[in-house]
Amino acid sequence: MKIDHSEFIARHHRDVIMPAAETAPKKSYEAVFAIVLLVMFFGLSMLIYFDEHLTPWMKLMVSTITFLLGVSCFFIYLTYKIHNARNKELDMIREVMEGSRGGRLITDKASKTLYTNQKFERLCRGVGPPGFNTLMRLFEANPEGSAYFRLLTEQAQRGLTDSIELFSRFEDRERWLLVTAQPIIGWPGHIHWRIDDVTDRHTAESAIRDEREKLIDFTDNAPVGFFSVDETGRFVFANATFARWLGEDLRTLLDSAVLHTYMVDPPESARPYDIVTGERHKQVAELKMKGTAGKSFLASINQVVVEEGDGRVRTRAVVHDLTAEREMSRALQASEDRFQRFFEEAPLGIVLVEEDGTVADCNSAFAAIVKADIEAIEGQKFETLISEEDRQTILTAMDRIEQGGQLQAPLEITLLAHGKNGNQIDTQMYARRIKEGGNIVLHFIDLTEKKALEAQFAQGQKMQAIGQLAGGVAHDFNNLLTAIIGFCDLLLLRHKAGDPSFGDIMQIKQNSNRAANLVRQLLAFSRQQTLRPKIHDVSDILTELSHLMRRLIGANIELEMSHGQDLGLVKVDVGQMEQVLINMAVNARDAINEADNTGGLLKIETENFTNRQPKKLLSEKMPPGHWTLIKVSDTGCGIDPENLDRIFEPFFTTKDVGEGTGLGLSTVYGIIRQTGGYLDVQSKKGAGTTFLIYLPRATDIDSDEQEPEESAKPTAARDLTGSECIMLVEDEDAVRTFSTRALGNKGYSVVSAVDGEDALRLIDEKPDLQLDLLITDVVMPNMDGPTLAQRIRQINPHLKIIFVSGYTEDKLKDHMGENIHFLPKPFTLKQLAEKVKGVLED
Repeated sequence: MKIDHSEFIARHHRDVIMPAAETAPKKSYEAVFAIVLLVMFFGLSMLIYFDEHLTPWMKLMVSTITFLLGVSCFFIYLTYKIHNARNKELDMIREVMEGSRGGRLITDKASKTLYTNQKFERLCRGVGPPGFNTLMRLFEANPEGSAYFRLLTEQAQRGLTDSIELFSRFEDRERWLLVTAQPIIGWPGHIHWRIDDVTDRHTAESAIRDEREKLIDFTDNAPVGFFSVDETGRFVFANATFARWLGEDLRTLLDSAVLHTYMVDPPESARPYDIVTGERHKQVAELKMKGTAGKSFLASINQVVVEEGDGRVRTRAVVHDLTAEREMSRALQASEDRFQRFFEEAPLGIVLVEEDGTVADCNSAFAAIVKADIEAIEGQKFETLISEEDRQTILTAMDRIEQGGQLQAPLEITLLAHGKNGNQIDTQMYARRIKEGGNIVLHFIDLTEKKALEAQFAQGQKMQAIGQLAGGVAHDFNNLLTAIIGFCDLLLLRHKAGDPSFGDIMQIKQNSNRAANLVRQLLAFSRQQTLRPKIHDVSDILTELSHLMRRLIGANIELEMSHGQDLGLVKVDVGQMEQVLINMAVNARDAINEADNTGGLLKIETENFTNRQPKKLLSEKMPPGHWTLIKVSDTGCGIDPENLDRIFEPFFTTKDVGEGTGLGLSTVYGIIRQTGGYLDVQSKKGAGTTFLIYLPRATDIDSDEQEPEESAKPTAARDLTGSECIMLVEDEDAVRTFSTRALGNKGYSVVSAVDGEDALRLIDEKPDLQLDLLITDVVMPNMDGPTLAQRIRQINPHLKIIFVSGYTEDKLKDHMGENIHFLPKPFTLKQLAEKVKGVLED
């Protein structure tokens, strides 16, 4: 399709060469042609119309003139056609010039402007009128511009075409122009100038050069090596990084180095440019490379072999120095191993929960908490592991964490153990959201042991409180019982056997003694009774007690004893130990009879027991140690699980009213714990009960501290009378009255006081008072007994003292010393008299 630029040229083109030259020849040709045609027409008319009137000569002349005019007309027409064709060629050239991308300028020998196109005019706009001189002005800021134009002009005048890129700065505009000078063939000295604005191309090329330099810099300083070798194995390209790893100068590497020279173990029977055997197109290998200094490094090379034809080969290789990477890999692996160990060996349960609530991972500690395998937990919905009571609360908290919130405090959550039973596990949960990925990591602390310890502590606190209460009650009861028993003894002095009142008085005394026995049991439970421990063999104690136990349990119950080999000795109070075993036998008898059995079995076994780790018992934890174990098992009715935690509480009993005091097992518990042992129980309802008594084995030190046995002396009636002066200090009126009368009846001179301050006042009022013995209660208001004894000892250092108390002697171990003795309440008149006589005679 031909593009018609005539309208464009008519609107924008301005002729420079002879503006009227186009229309003048055309009009002249048309006028001449018309005249010739007229004359020729006139001649032909004469020949046609005046043929008869013309002479031959005239006909010849007219014919000749007409012929010549026809020939002239033909030449005129031919000339006109040629001229018209030439004008069309000129129009086409103008269209080409105007359609050119660059500015066009034609100059003659004198560098005068003959033609310019519109692009050249726009190029000169603001500089000067379009022409050669204005073109020169564009480069006046370039000091070498004139010289370049002179050279281009000389080249064109010699018939050579040449071009050059020049920088142009005129006023505030900068650009790069490509100037081409081309001679016009057939027109000597005429030059066709073409000026192209190549600023964009130059800028692009400059940017490309900058990028190339940056690429070279990047390549040379890249953390990986690059190289290329030819078919002979010689390097044709390498970056500075690769040369640095080899310890070789880059120029030397490219000038004469061969690839296989730098390989510790080059592939056998391989081409010079191969890094592996097999002539493969793509080659990947990990191999050792060496440098000039003998230094080697492990490299990973990924190489592509490009065959360019004619036997030419170029490789493209990327090299990774694996030394640092392997070190990083080892460090990363070590870090991952440490994290994995931390994750797996953490004492806390750790769970990773994905955004959809699925368990992505967990550690073995958590698996142990819920009693399941890790594989069984992973992939489960986390909510299925939460108890129904806590589920909504925990899911709400996790939603809040997913939205960027935080837990203000850890949550106590009950988890469900894996399996059909679905046991519940109390835990404490910490939660936080992982920034990358949005998953939630949960940490769990198993509170099972903590809850058990809290319950154990609470139980211990309760037992301690009950023990303190029992001890206080026992103290007060002992004061009351001392008075009751003492006044009974005084009454019996006047009412002998056969007296109508003797039986009543004895009933009072016997029931008082039973009450005193209950008080002793309370003291045993509260561990406040006085023990006289000695080294014994448990087998001997059981053997001596077996006959009594058989009578207690009855003929329908079989007693079986099994003694362990090389049984360790124990340090116990044999009387209290017998009390423990008797209470156990009685409880077993009652349990067997309650089971409605016609008979049963009571089995007592002994053995040595050692635990390296703390052992969990019913209500406490037993430390590691060496023990002598006594198992007391029965085939009775067993103990309800809900009662197990309370069986050692005083006054707790499951028997009917009037059938038990509830002090049997509490007494056993108190004696065993005061001895340094532990008591445990195993029972199943309807299947019997086993009590386990752990007594610490006696050591060589215990044997060395063993007190020698006192030889039994024949008892004979003693004279319990005396005449010494005794001070009696007691805050209980009834006890003080009874003791004063009892000692007075034995002939002693008694000075009584209601408390310690009263006693000191009496001593101050009677400076001549010579005391032989001080009997004082321990616990009194205002001033207690030990303080009083200390004050009186300052006056009379050798005064003999007897402490009386409803508490045990152990409470006074810090105050016992030379000439200081102890008499426990309740005591009888005879016990008081014997104690006083024995101390005074000592």
